[in-house]
Amino acid sequence: MSIDEIDRQIIQATQAGMPLVSEPYQAVAEQLGLSAQVVMLHLAEMQQTGIIRRIAAVPNHYKLGYSYNGMTVWDVADSYVDELGQKVAKLTFVSHCYQRPRHLPDWPYNLFAMVHGKTEKDAEQQIAIIADLLGGQARGYEVLYSTKILKKTGLRIGG
Repeated sequence: MSIDEIDRQIIQATQAGMPLVSEPYQAVAEQLGLSAQVVMLHLAEMQQTGIIRRIAAVPNHYKLGYSYNGMTVWDVADSYVDELGQKVAKLTFVSHCYQRPRHLPDWPYNLFAMVHGKTEKDAEQQIAIIADLLGGQARGYEVLYSTKILKKTGLRIGG
């Protein structure tokens, strides 16, 4: 994987975030003296080649009023983790869901799902819905509540 000069310029222009305007690709294009189509094409190609994973909004859940943010971790049979993970990921309140390796004997959990509640009761209700969905396939779980926001950053390259 390699990047060309236009890729580099786009990365540098967007690495602190896309402009918060109605037409962000156009704003980046104008900043770089390119067309919006060229910017979008290069971003799509960088996604296809794996240089960048995704383009997405990264909300500050606390500022949106969601102060009970919990990573639920579940111990499910490895043979069902893909199927169950897909079901959990479809829940509207789950922001991300993925499989991670176990680290036995201390960490038996292999299915992770992030929930966000405005109250502790909201989060607990969401967790109960996941537990019901997993049913007897969930051999155990824990909830790891966030206590602070860590700086989230994407791809960074220097000038």
